[in-house]
Amino acid sequence: MSKPSKNNSTQINSKTGLLSNARINLSPNCDDRHDEEDINLIVIHNISLPPNEFGGEGIDQLFTNTLNKDEHPFYEEIHELRVSSHLLIRRDGEIVQYVPFHKRAWHAGVSQFLGRDVCNNFSIGIEMEGTDFEPFTKQQYQVLEKTLLVLIETYPNVKPGRITGHENIALGRKTDPGPYFDWDKISKALGAKLPAKCDE
Repeated sequence: MSKPSKNNSTQINSKTGLLSNARINLSPNCDDRHDEEDINLIVIHNISLPPNEFGGEGIDQLFTNTLNKDEHPFYEEIHELRVSSHLLIRRDGEIVQYVPFHKRAWHAGVSQFLGRDVCNNFSIGIEMEGTDFEPFTKQQYQVLEKTLLVLIETYPNVKPGRITGHENIALGRKTDPGPYFDWDKISKALGAKLPAKCDE
């Protein structure tokens, strides 16, 4: 397997915790980490709003608490949720950042990784615009690979082998990023067997 390359033009501002090539849309749904040095896991999710539809403003609205419950029947169920993720990678490869990396995003919920509960405390959440029922796009994988590399370079405790799916840290509760997420592609790009094993 190939090893991560350090030739990556994307950068993270160490003071702001923001990605240089992201559209910034800050979410109020975050708080301080107990220990900013304890960032050691990346969790991959998928999301689409409305369900199975792409390209709309629903994800931005959900993560910024501006979802209109009258716009879609599903929104009636979720409009009061207070959730967020650090990043969203849209179908066309656009990156949106909602939470600075040194802050705690509310993406994992009840979760466990290698015996540690509350994965929000020590993880970075990345949403892929998509569903459990269809492949992700080439552009998304290209952007995800570059983003993972810069995160690994910036946060020394985030090793290539410490990347996993929401379904793996929330067994039986979540199913994302789902069966169409190509872990082999990401494994080859980073030189690690993924998704990371989450139980001890």
